[in-house]
Amino acid sequence: MTDVSKLLLAASAARTATPIHAVDADGLRAITGKLSGAQQTWVERNGFTGSGGKWLAVPDDTGSVAMVLFGKPGADADPFETASLANSLPSGTYALGEGFDNPELVALGWLLASYRFNRYLPAKANGNRPAGMARLACPAGVDRDRVISIASAVCMGRDMINTPAEDMGPSQLEAAARSLAKTHKAKVSVTKGAALQKGFPMIHAVGRASDDAPRLIDMTWGKTSAPKVTLVGKGVCFDTGGLDLKPSSGMALMKKDMGGAAAVLSLARMVMEAGLDVRLRVLVPAVENAVSGNSFRPGDILTSRKGLTVEIGNTDAEGRLVLGDALHLADSEKPDLLIDMATLTGAARVALGPDLPPFYTDDSALAAEIDRHATAVADPVWRMPFWGRYNEMFSSKVADINNAGTGGFAGSITAALFLKRFVENTKAYVHFDIYGWVPSARPARPLGGEPQAARALFSLLSSRYPARK
Repeated sequence: MTDVSKLLLAASAARTATPIHAVDADGLRAITGKLSGAQQTWVERNGFTGSGGKWLAVPDDTGSVAMVLFGKPGADADPFETASLANSLPSGTYALGEGFDNPELVALGWLLASYRFNRYLPAKANGNRPAGMARLACPAGVDRDRVISIASAVCMGRDMINTPAEDMGPSQLEAAARSLAKTHKAKVSVTKGAALQKGFPMIHAVGRASDDAPRLIDMTWGKTSAPKVTLVGKGVCFDTGGLDLKPSSGMALMKKDMGGAAAVLSLARMVMEAGLDVRLRVLVPAVENAVSGNSFRPGDILTSRKGLTVEIGNTDAEGRLVLGDALHLADSEKPDLLIDMATLTGAARVALGPDLPPFYTDDSALAAEIDRHATAVADPVWRMPFWGRYNEMFSSKVADINNAGTGGFAGSITAALFLKRFVENTKAYVHFDIYGWVPSARPARPLGGEPQAARALFSLLSSRYPARK
């Protein structure tokens, strides 16, 4: 992972940096009017018109780069369009000049665009830019430490999701949580293996077939008197589907099925580094849904931590089972805000695609707040309904509820309704059904793992619970 702190320099570096000006057609005329005749000719002969996303380096009389002109993206363009410059400009130091509407987002995108997952590549062929890659002077008025913290946390989440299950199983996920906790002086307790049977039977059932024992990771940080914010992340480190085995094509990306865990740990890192005024709790049920002689089976009936009996209609609907036990634990202390994040259903991707994770809450004011912050930081989400009538799809003749449901409709909504049954006392609850993956590279978002919605939620929490001064 690139050390992003080396790419966003102090604002003072702008004095000697090459300026980048964002221009449209009118802005280009204003800029070129100040250039020398030779420079004007250079712009004209290169066919630069200020078209959105295009750039041109303009030389000075010695042949060195005097400035960079960047075509200002249109209103419908990717919010991180400017981040493409980080990977295309020659090495050197640059500073934002005229025409940038959101310098903080530009700086963040610059850092996120630098990410490379090179853990398994030879040092000389790892796809990285040279050490002297393009650097940016922190724009005036932008909090450099905050931008670096957010980018570093996102890159940490990307690393976790991109790491294959052989090196990111339940034990390694626990190690990652413990390392994060140690850095920020948080407390961690872990319930593991057979010890889960009494308090977390569904977590145990889903993970018992793996050689890497299932566990519930419980991390706490902050003053006990502060507002309680609890994050629950699905940590299915690999999902074969269990005895309802996925086809090979369905297993190809299942290393990302712990994307919810990666997202909440990324968010937790942002919260702790910012020192927000919360009592933070992070719960991660970490399991591998494997196949062996003691796999849980279709038709089994599990008694959840809450006491609800659950008939197993499909062993590939395992994420809601492990989350159910963790959510009941979270709900028991009545947090002010409870958020769960999970790569839960393919139905969410059918409905909204890979870029737009749905979220569910009964709190309309909270929903509007989430939407506002998600838009502001270009981390898009979309509200979906807890449509109560669909609860009938989970009916069972032999248990309180079936984990798979019937009918084949509204898969993301019904999964959300299943989870909601385990939350009764929390003041505000929101569920995110994220994809956790970028299937095609975009500015600031390379192909691979992505802790979706973590930045949006950090913006929300920063607004609600600012650090005490």
